[in-house]
Amino acid sequence: MMEAVLLLLTGIFAAACGSLVGLGGAFIIVPILALFFPMPASDIAGTSMAVLLFTAISSTWTYSRQKRIDYKSGVYFAIAMMPGAVFGAWLTQFFDTDTFYTAFGIFLFCMALFLLFRPKNKQRSAGRPTTRRTFTDLTGHTYEYSYNRWIGLSIALAVGVISTSFGVGGGSVMVPTMVMLLAFPPHIATATSMFLMVLSAAVGTAAHAYFGHVQWESVLWLAIGAVIGGQIGSALAAKLPGAIILRVLAISLIFVSLRLIFGSS
Repeated sequence: MMEAVLLLLTGIFAAACGSLVGLGGAFIIVPILALFFPMPASDIAGTSMAVLLFTAISSTWTYSRQKRIDYKSGVYFAIAMMPGAVFGAWLTQFFDTDTFYTAFGIFLFCMALFLLFRPKNKQRSAGRPTTRRTFTDLTGHTYEYSYNRWIGLSIALAVGVISTSFGVGGGSVMVPTMVMLLAFPPHIATATSMFLMVLSAAVGTAAHAYFGHVQWESVLWLAIGAVIGGQIGSALAAKLPGAIILRVLAISLIFVSLRLIFGSS
């Protein structure tokens, strides 16, 4: 019973923190599963990915009511992520877990530093913009931005492999990428990241399940908590300025990166 309660509370806390910044919460679930519920690395990744699916669905529902999801961009990115998600699930049974965790942790640490110390001048998309987006959210705020779709699709493909391999969710890479390289407003990047994770996590979960990497009893309790936490996090995100969301995201990435680097040593 205590194990079920711990899993439930973990799901609530992880999803609330993760959906606040568009990460999904797996960066909290993965180390807890590794520390308190000894599993093979492949099962940790698969179980975490399954929970991420429920977190993303819960958060996306709230963000959709706030009208902050760029559905068109999200669908394109998700389609690009799906082949990588299948490949990443297959790849987990072969790689040296410690080496990959360390490398990924260093990468995320660098992303966090870029977010914290990026130039304060007006953002511009990397490459020549090929897509322009304009829409208004529930509060009446209008967002206008443009980005290079091919750069976004290329990154999304790589994110599919990385996220499913580690079971940490594509938001840890997609959100900072969307903000820094594609010039997405932070609120839109966070909401759209959760939406595209619904699509990509569904494929990643199915792939992990096919390879036998999902412990469904743990998923049940974590998912119940994730549905609750996802609502809390996405509701809080609507009340915070974009600059604060970016700082919370950067701090979260630092936490994730240090856990991956030193937890694997």
